[in-house]
Amino acid sequence: MVVDPLYCCFTLLCPPCAAYFQRERILHNNWSHYVCCGGNLPCSGNCGESNCPRFCAALEVCCCFSMAVATTRYMIQDALQVQNTQCDNCIIFAVYCMQCLDCICRFTACMTEMPIFEEIACVIDRIADISYCVVCSCMQTQQMLELDKRDGAIIRPWSKVSPQEQMMTRS
Repeated sequence: MVVDPLYCCFTLLCPPCAAYFQRERILHNNWSHYVCCGGNLPCSGNCGESNCPRFCAALEVCCCFSMAVATTRYMIQDALQVQNTQCDNCIIFAVYCMQCLDCICRFTACMTEMPIFEEIACVIDRIADISYCVVCSCMQTQQMLELDKRDGAIIRPWSKVSPQEQMMTRS
């Protein structure tokens, strides 16, 4: 069920913008706490984040988009004590499998130099990319809803949320 279809479309059309705004919200607009990729990479903390955190965050969401979304997701899960559901894990695993299959097909096409493998690799690549974009958009929408709950934000008027769900998000 899509609770916030407009935000979901926004994340499909401009995912780096959504990732940037979500990082800003998880940091409570306090950029002094920003560390590139959440400190998960060897270069994190050594990229000049303390001097220009907003610029570094913009670079992160553009150059390391997947890591930026995953980092924000982990920060939200840690701060709000929420976990992936089994369904979340299954969907994320399926996307990773598609990416691996894409790599295997590309490698096979490269090694055999047979046109059929190149065509198959191209189709798998498109399917993997589309599935990643859709899942990432859903993840970013889910993250925004968690941040809305944390901040006590009012449900957006265009959201199709039942009165019961509104009560649950406010508690």
